[in-house]
Amino acid sequence: MTEYSRWPSRMADSIMQQHPILGTKWAYEWGVVLKGIEQLWHHTGQRAYFDYIQRNIDAFVGPDGSIHTYALEEYNLDQINTGKLLFGLWCETGDERYRQAILQLRDQLRTHPRTSEQGFWHKNIYPHQMWLDGIYMQGPFYAEFGRRFDEPEAFDDVARQIILVEQHTRDAETGLLYHGWDESRQQAWADPETGCSPHFWGRAIGWYVMAIPDVLDHLPHDHPQRGTILDIFRTTIDALVKVQNPATGLWYQILDQPDRPGNYLETSASCMFIYALARGAAEGYLAPHYRDIAARAYQGILDRFVEVDAGDVIRLHGICSVAGLGGNPYRDGSFAYYVSEKVVANDYKGVGAFILAGAALGDL
Repeated sequence: MTEYSRWPSRMADSIMQQHPILGTKWAYEWGVVLKGIEQLWHHTGQRAYFDYIQRNIDAFVGPDGSIHTYALEEYNLDQINTGKLLFGLWCETGDERYRQAILQLRDQLRTHPRTSEQGFWHKNIYPHQMWLDGIYMQGPFYAEFGRRFDEPEAFDDVARQIILVEQHTRDAETGLLYHGWDESRQQAWADPETGCSPHFWGRAIGWYVMAIPDVLDHLPHDHPQRGTILDIFRTTIDALVKVQNPATGLWYQILDQPDRPGNYLETSASCMFIYALARGAAEGYLAPHYRDIAARAYQGILDRFVEVDAGDVIRLHGICSVAGLGGNPYRDGSFAYYVSEKVVANDYKGVGAFILAGAALGDL
């Protein structure tokens, strides 16, 4: 057992106590929390974790496998994320409705709108746009579907998405990835030459680097693009290590502008990077010392952003509540926009990443 082992379960137990049901709509945010709790179930075998996952998913999956509040025609990659939990439920119980729900989400990807190079639009309401976030939302689900349903074409498509968005968003000077890319160059935030948004937002890259180890769990070892994806992962991780705050081990909301007024150390992205570093080191994708980098960062989270209230209720502070591109005029991709969004405690995106990071670090 390591010093980190107790924190994921303490946070999970706290959340389970406060929120018997995590959400009233099928949404990606609480799916991140359940993915963390799923790791605790796998590591500890505690049935309470499985039961909690099942109770939350069963609040939405009907007897015929339909998903309450989910709408395929929205073509929203975010809506795929929580479907990752369906595989474990199906394998554990054999319940056909979970399989039907999986197939429903897979059907979205068959007709999801794409760029001219076959990259998924992030949402139907964001035409011609690929966001880093979308790789986490659909990639691990899609890769696991390919493995469990013997659909090798899914592996090729997953790899295509990871590689395409990297090709269009990588900054040659820093090695970091811009949040989004607009093929049409029509968005106000899009650079007229590159189509990229103007800043390196921490959580966007966090989604991307968390997705890659999760995809590699399912991608065949002999897949022709596996080496390319590993190279992308290592390049991105090394770029992130270069902008890690030396005093705390954490990362800023806008990664490359630490001294700019208004910028701040942000919890959810930092936890996502910890997860990617720890998983990468554990799987041999990265050298062993990257785990030490992750451990130092996790200690930074514990020192600065974790509060334990009466009754062992855990509060995780310093989480950007939301940030996006396009649509609303105020979401203009500017530095001022990214640092203006509310900073909150116990947002599910941060809580889920905190559990995942601790589970990846700890010997549970």
